[in-house]
Amino acid sequence: MFPPLSLLLELSVLASLFSSLSAESSIEQVKPGCQSKCGNITIPYPFGIGDCSYDEDNDGKLYYIVCNTTYNPPKPFIGLANYHLEILSITETEFRIKNPVIASKCYDDKTGKLVLDKPLYTLDLRSTPFTFSYTKNMFIGIGCNTDLSMKGDTEGCISTCTSRADVVEGFCNDTAGCCQRTIPKSLNLFDATVSEFSPSILSFSPCNFGFLVEIGEYTFQASDLLFGGRLTEPSMVLPLVLDWAIAAQSCEVAKVQSSIYACKNNSFCSEAINNPGYRCACHKGFEGNPYLGCKDVNECEDQNNNPCSAICTNTNGGYNCSACPEGSSGDGLRHGSGCTIVIKPAHATKEGFPVIRVALGISLGFMLAILCSLIFYISKRKQTLFKTKENFFKKNGGLLLRKQLTSNEGSVDSTKIFTEEELKLATNNYHESQVLGKGGFGTVYKGTLSDNRVVAIKKSNVIDQTQIEQFVNEVVILTQINHRNVVNLLGCCLETEVPLLVYEFVSNGTLFQHIYSKGATELFSMAWESRLKIATEVASAIAYLHSAASPPIIHRDIKSTNVLLDENYIAKVSDFGASRLVPLDQTRLNTLVQGTLGYLDPEYFNSSQLTDKSDVYSFGVLLLELLTGEKPLCLERPEEQRNLATYFVSLADKHDVFRLINAPFKNVGNQEQVLEVTVLAKKCLNWKGKYRPTMKQVAADLLSLTRLEPPSGWDTQQQYYEDTTSLLSEPIDLHSMLLSSVNLSSVYSLETNVIGSMNNPR
Repeated sequence: MFPPLSLLLELSVLASLFSSLSAESSIEQVKPGCQSKCGNITIPYPFGIGDCSYDEDNDGKLYYIVCNTTYNPPKPFIGLANYHLEILSITETEFRIKNPVIASKCYDDKTGKLVLDKPLYTLDLRSTPFTFSYTKNMFIGIGCNTDLSMKGDTEGCISTCTSRADVVEGFCNDTAGCCQRTIPKSLNLFDATVSEFSPSILSFSPCNFGFLVEIGEYTFQASDLLFGGRLTEPSMVLPLVLDWAIAAQSCEVAKVQSSIYACKNNSFCSEAINNPGYRCACHKGFEGNPYLGCKDVNECEDQNNNPCSAICTNTNGGYNCSACPEGSSGDGLRHGSGCTIVIKPAHATKEGFPVIRVALGISLGFMLAILCSLIFYISKRKQTLFKTKENFFKKNGGLLLRKQLTSNEGSVDSTKIFTEEELKLATNNYHESQVLGKGGFGTVYKGTLSDNRVVAIKKSNVIDQTQIEQFVNEVVILTQINHRNVVNLLGCCLETEVPLLVYEFVSNGTLFQHIYSKGATELFSMAWESRLKIATEVASAIAYLHSAASPPIIHRDIKSTNVLLDENYIAKVSDFGASRLVPLDQTRLNTLVQGTLGYLDPEYFNSSQLTDKSDVYSFGVLLLELLTGEKPLCLERPEEQRNLATYFVSLADKHDVFRLINAPFKNVGNQEQVLEVTVLAKKCLNWKGKYRPTMKQVAADLLSLTRLEPPSGWDTQQQYYEDTTSLLSEPIDLHSMLLSSVNLSSVYSLETNVIGSMNNPR
């Protein structure tokens, strides 16, 4: 009578194998007919969009979620009148939001003038069902010799440090520029202040900050002490965890008022730990949303977790296991005694073997079959994954790149082809907190390699398969570049759908951020010599690309956002996504016009003929940014002034260029240097490329202004006397310079055409 038992075991094993392939049934989390998601965030009831939220007090506001569709994708916000609380995620007990409040106080590190003063931090949740999670949030204070306090905390948060050497990144230990405190239980009003404790360390810590943040979501960096650092950027995300509950009453009181009692069918009520209210949960054996009504769980359907070793029958909220089949005994539960074969006196089968041996043989056979199936599945999956990576590697030019690196012995030691696993580990699987920036061509992540090197990883959106060979050649060329003012390419990963490029990490942001940050700018508080040094370093890097690289490289997108500054304000040219390699037997290339408005060479735009003089024009615009602090293209300026380059050239022709020069430089000790850089900028911005100097000449001229000897072999053609005479027909009188109007409508019409017909702007 044992065949029925073996048949039962066989059916059970087969069902277990196939159940992993079936999808779980979805549980409805919102009211029928209501919007379930806002962008990428699911909004579970009792919260809802529009009229779909729980309405315990008949005003529908406490649990109301606003879905702002002006974002792409749309973003959800908590419906409060006084705050703009963006929702990052929602669970059964918590909301994660983007903290909108940072207490801030910053001083100019040169003058001591107050440039940012928001010392109060108030976030009031008293009219909401939310409280601050006391187990998942911390109060953080940033600054040196700074006292930060929150209401009700007599101890406060005091950070002390007397020099830059005291600052330790990554830790908040009250003596290294960063301190932290826990917050009390059941807190729904957070009121804190940040005040100056001692103003004696402005050179390395001009800012003080105080804020709430989720534990583990903020890591202190020394640059956070500076104005213009992460904590003054509106894009900085500081997650904050809120606990929520229903009403402000106990379960016992809520049950009496049955008309507003939130727990529905097959659910029960429990007191909230951190809130003055209650929460609902499904009874055991039921699942779903307890605020809409829980549904029975069919335990027998889930073969991986089937509670019965015999036949399972589902019941409302539970299940029954049938009696064990004939020839076995037990309770039928998988985690109980199960079904055990009853051993009877041995009787020979027709083949002469005892019955017990037949049963054991069948069981061992099934176990062997399961083991073989599992090994085959794992092997097949690994093979598929390996084949996918191999296909991506070949498609992205991996074989060609490996061949090129092997044939170029000088680049083998410094260049690496990274694996996908290495870069996933370095970026915490490309977590949003690791994003350094996003653009039209992709996203740049901050990563830490296994050897503790910090790197920047560029993940492109798409790649043109027809340009793979050019991409490979470009990678090989860039890995051979060894110049202190060019961002170093460390390697790439080709195992993904689009290639990933790994660069050295440059910590102090872009030149653009320092010039145009709202409020005071650290760069434009620098001395003239510092600005001249940055211009000289950028020119040196471009000259290297044009003259020393083999084959030469035209960057094609020189601009302030592509110049990075390290912790010592050394400039590094970056982003070679638009660059082109120039064959040794050519001086110009026919290309699809590509560049950035305001920096784009007009001759290149009209002819599609790309030359190294196109980079010279863009560098001339960069010089104007350093001289004036004005953006290259600004539609908010008067029409004749919208294009900075054309406006500057028109003023130069009228001998009136100092109208544009940034005010402090009109009174610097070396006005002659400023004028010489102005003359050089005009040369670079010549409408005809053949009349512009080479970058080698530009770099030599700038280097000579720093009163350093230029490298041997560089030409220094400085005819400043004649050029200065052409700019200013009379002796310079900076304090009585007359203003004059300029009509550039005809010149600006070209820029209007550029805006209307530009291909692939960056």
